[in-house]
Amino acid sequence: MTTGAPDRCLVMGVLNVTPDSFSDGGRYLDLDAALAHAHEMWQRGADIIDVGGESTRPGSSRVDAETETARVLPVVRALAADGLRLSVDTTRAAVAEAALDAGAEIINDVSGGLADPDMAKVAASSQAPWVLMHWRGHSKDMNALAEYDDVVADVRRELQARVDAALAAGVAPEKIVVDPGLGFAKRAEHDWALLNRLEVFLDMGFPVLVGASRKRFLGSLLSDDNGAPRPPDGREDATAAVSAIAAVKGAWGVRVHNVGASLDAVAVAAAWRRGRA
Repeated sequence: MTTGAPDRCLVMGVLNVTPDSFSDGGRYLDLDAALAHAHEMWQRGADIIDVGGESTRPGSSRVDAETETARVLPVVRALAADGLRLSVDTTRAAVAEAALDAGAEIINDVSGGLADPDMAKVAASSQAPWVLMHWRGHSKDMNALAEYDDVVADVRRELQARVDAALAAGVAPEKIVVDPGLGFAKRAEHDWALLNRLEVFLDMGFPVLVGASRKRFLGSLLSDDNGAPRPPDGREDATAAVSAIAAVKGAWGVRVHNVGASLDAVAVAAAWRRGRA
């Protein structure tokens, strides 16, 4: 993977420029607030800032391409001009292409190319690294799609199909990253099984990105005595624990909201791996 990875698992900081993301919706919709938060994550040590203009929380409805573009491009232009390394979190080829032109370096596509057939063309022509996530449908309907015979085998097979399609479209193998898609058309037991068998995805031969930050399966794990899930802002310690597990197993990167905690976690994991060697 030609993305300049350090000698530890990368930490990708989430920057949602949306009004309705599950964890921080609306907090960084204002341009100045978004830029300040991105710089804060970058100065803390984030390796990549992942800019997204459309919420993919369960049950969310889509926004139009013009709205998504208007949210993303000013942020990308300003941050790229300041030298930050950026990915664009989008399922639309036009948004990805515009963001790359504005200075983003990586396409983070939660649909793995399924939502927009033109995304493969943009990835191939730009030679930008492309994160292919396991996906079965848009957020509004994905909860109904969480049915598997063997979740690990099924997700791997479906991800391999997305990789094969990307390669057939001319995307270079060294530009592909895979993501098992925790929380997307998955129930909690599916997410834990995928994390437990992360080596299955590493064995595909591509870097693996893990996105567990503040997700429902962590809230359910940490539910109170009445069974109410812990709110997203109370899931940071658990997120960092997952980052450590992913890093120990050999993940290329973790995508998180709180970069500080996960930077510490992946540093511990890297030191543990060195000690083991």
